[in-house]
Amino acid sequence: FATLTPEFAAEQAASVDGALARGERLGPLAGVPVPIKDLAEVAGLPFEAGSVVLRGTLAQSTDAVAQRLIDAGSLTVGKTATPEFGFPPYTEPAGRPPAVTPWDRSRGAGGSSGGAAAAVAAGIVPLAHASDGGGSIRIPAASCGLVGHKPSRGLVSTAPSRVSGPGLVSDGVLSRTVADTALGLDVLAPGRGFLAGLEHAPTRLRIGV
Repeated sequence: FATLTPEFAAEQAASVDGALARGERLGPLAGVPVPIKDLAEVAGLPFEAGSVVLRGTLAQSTDAVAQRLIDAGSLTVGKTATPEFGFPPYTEPAGRPPAVTPWDRSRGAGGSSGGAAAAVAAGIVPLAHASDGGGSIRIPAASCGLVGHKPSRGLVSTAPSRVSGPGLVSDGVLSRTVADTALGLDVLAPGRGFLAGLEHAPTRLRIGV
């Protein structure tokens, strides 16, 4: 983790408890701890993007992708570590401990979603926000034994917070099961029915190159 946010998560948990007590409809991630990768802002929380240049910065607004996870009832227990601005395929931010795979702590967790992958693989959280340009979900998933799916370009909108790279970067999640990843995508790309789709046997399969 780049930072832990227990007070923030406790406030969110109290809100979920209140909604439950009032009989209100809860989001699909109600009460589930889901950290946000430290390349996405959450208002009032530290935002450093793995760089000493931004050390001590507090976010002034909440990223649209992070907001969808929060609106689904998840608890933001912290911001997960990322290398500087998410560029390297390993997670070793300057002045911070490197993210390592819990299966072998002498080996790295990959990057740039290495902190997210390590947290999920270690069983700290079941689901974590992640993003992928040149392998930033897939490399940590391979390093930590997780499900790593890079959503297709344009599937998960980042508007109006930011413009994704030139068809390169996609936001998604890291998890330990296909079903959890499908649930995460249902939150990030509403109306697609990924989780429900797992109940149906696949028909004709295609390999895209």
